[in-house]
Amino acid sequence: MDDKDTDSRHFLARGQVATRLPAHDLERARRFYSEKLGLEPADERPGGLLYRCGGTEFAVYRSTGSSPGTFTQMGWQVEDVEAVVAELRRRGVRFEEVDVPGFHTTNGIADIEGHYPTKGFRGERAAWFHDSEGNLLGIGEPYV
Repeated sequence: MDDKDTDSRHFLARGQVATRLPAHDLERARRFYSEKLGLEPADERPGGLLYRCGGTEFAVYRSTGSSPGTFTQMGWQVEDVEAVVAELRRRGVRFEEVDVPGFHTTNGIADIEGHYPTKGFRGERAAWFHDSEGNLLGIGEPYV
């Protein structure tokens, strides 16, 4: 196998990744991301809004499909999850409470052992909320 073949097998590893979140009502989603999360689109096109956060991008696009909202579709890594949760609550965001075997939130925040060992972390404190369109979003603070 020559270098060209090796390169072509890993072409996606060199590409940038961007999350796409469906929205039934794009204007309602724009208001949520602005008023609740403090985010404004960096770019927009008919049927879609592009946001930039920390050197990455995500798009919210008009769709007739919908998210089941049963799994995390996108997450932010933050330095102080408690402060972020408190500020988002002040803005009206409601956080999920979970109490299942092996996983429990207290005041909307879960302590999860074993997350990201390859990054040198022992675990993560995390919280989840739904956006206006039913997409489940998360925020997490890794710890050593």
